[in-house]
Amino acid sequence: MFRRLLIANRGEIALRVIRSAREMGIECVAVYSEQDARALHTRMAHIAVPLGGSTPAESYLNQELILDAARRTGAEAIHPGYGFLSENAAFARAVTEADLAWVGPPPAAIEVMGDKIESRRAMEQAGVPTVPGLVDPVEDEGEARLAAEGIGYPIAIKAAAGGGGKGIRIVRSPEEMESAFRTASGEAQAAFGDGRLYLERYLDRPRHVEIQVLFDSHGGGVHLFERECSIQRRHQKLLEEAPSPVIDPETRAAMGEVALRAGRHVGYEGAGTVEFLWSEGEFYFLEMNTRLQVEHPVTEMVTGVDLVREQLRIAAGEPLGYGQSDLTLRGHAIEVRINAEDPLNGFLPSVGTLRNLRAPGGPWVRLDSAMYRGMEVGLTYDPMLGKLIVWGEDRPQAIARMRRAIEEMNVGGVRTGLPAALAVLEHPRFVEGDIDTHFLESLSLEPPPAWLELVAAAAAVHRHHLARRRSLRIAEEDRTGWRQRALNGIAAHVRRSNPGGK
Repeated sequence: MFRRLLIANRGEIALRVIRSAREMGIECVAVYSEQDARALHTRMAHIAVPLGGSTPAESYLNQELILDAARRTGAEAIHPGYGFLSENAAFARAVTEADLAWVGPPPAAIEVMGDKIESRRAMEQAGVPTVPGLVDPVEDEGEARLAAEGIGYPIAIKAAAGGGGKGIRIVRSPEEMESAFRTASGEAQAAFGDGRLYLERYLDRPRHVEIQVLFDSHGGGVHLFERECSIQRRHQKLLEEAPSPVIDPETRAAMGEVALRAGRHVGYEGAGTVEFLWSEGEFYFLEMNTRLQVEHPVTEMVTGVDLVREQLRIAAGEPLGYGQSDLTLRGHAIEVRINAEDPLNGFLPSVGTLRNLRAPGGPWVRLDSAMYRGMEVGLTYDPMLGKLIVWGEDRPQAIARMRRAIEEMNVGGVRTGLPAALAVLEHPRFVEGDIDTHFLESLSLEPPPAWLELVAAAAAVHRHHLARRRSLRIAEEDRTGWRQRALNGIAAHVRRSNPGGK
């Protein structure tokens, strides 16, 4: 096993990796930008190396600086976390060429699966079911219009090198093709430096179901069942759960086998996720994420497997040491992402200083977070501040536990998406498991009526005067704390006034 590991990331995922590594007796090296000089991952690591710079390009995306930090500190391996360089085949290759262990899949597998067109071609060769569409990219709007006639509307235009919902447009008629094609190509070029597009049939009410896989370098491979990730907006996930409420044991086994087939076909090693669209009992390959997923904790909660630990073991050359029959599902887990955004204002980013924090507790409640009091939340990095995860004996218990945990949690100083998550958890359709990838968009999260604003303001003033008698510091904490509690009350009002989600 490695003696020293460098984590080429920041925030909650850097802390997540550090925690498992420390349990394994591995020393950890953190890297940080100027803005992250006080970040928690720099304090929990054994060594912290400044990268300098105030932007990702100057720090966490600077390959040479990261490799130099690894050399200077004597690190033997690099874990990329997710985002930044985690799916960069050139960086993975540079790490191995520097005689360091790469905690991830082989560069060739990243290259194939990171390109939507190449991955689709590879999966068709492997006999993996794909959504009806094209294998080759289209050159222009005219070719796209002709191809769409053969596939059938509605059509999804997708960036070949895409991810994170960028470079995607839905076209429901030939008249919409020209504008959608031009916009998607421009967005893809700006985001990925690659404007190539391909077309596939758009499924109107699909569910997003993904399979977690692990492969070692000795021919061993297992899947760790599925996660339901349909609660999302603009292809960005808000809430995930495991297992899916609609996947039966037979379908679960079939999807798992297909996911393993997909990984073996590209020579995969390490942890990865094969994503599917599920509709009316059928499932289709969507893409493979060649890294650890943000939502990996729900899989850990229902299987008891530490996925980061397994990543490190595999990268060190160890065999898995267990087979598919050794893995079982137990209970139900739900994860909610804590994003700095305002759900009552179009989910626009929320910036500020974290003044007051209260973490939920109790049985089977987990908080993966890099938040601390005094932390500045800006626009430089991803808005995700942390993840709240709960486990229950069954789905109803997990839902109830997550509701309680959200109501107990307080993030003062910025607004978060927690009220939106609470509205989802209490919606009758979600409780029944009747969801799809458009569910969140169907909710009407509107500002509260004037009377509710007045009540909230009056209560805040009253609490402010009471708190001033104790100290100005406590007063500030109560004001910011009340803001989140008022938002939760607004979410409850939205649920009561909008039970059908129309």
